[in-house]
Amino acid sequence: MNPVASAFVLLGAATMVLAGVGLLRFRSPYARFHAAGKASPVAFLLVALGAAIELGGPAAARLAVAAAALVVTLPVGVHQLFRAVHRSRPRTLRTDELADARRRAEPG
Repeated sequence: MNPVASAFVLLGAATMVLAGVGLLRFRSPYARFHAAGKASPVAFLLVALGAAIELGGPAAARLAVAAAALVVTLPVGVHQLFRAVHRSRPRTLRTDELADARRRAEPG
């Protein structure tokens, strides 16, 4: 295997391990989502880059499409998870900075 491709794959794997540690160690759901939402696309992009270097042409194009889909859809998914956690009122939330905005947005 190409040493440059191996380096990208290993760097991506290390980034994913750090995200997993963040998911296990952080206390609040907000910090957990942040760790997963920021690290997973970066890790995938690094691994995909390493795989693209190793596999070449057509496979690299497919990986580029998958990476673009991930980069476009992941922020929306993480935002929806944040919103669901916020609406369920977790115990770790001390002040609700969005309460006024939510009251203004409700009809009636």
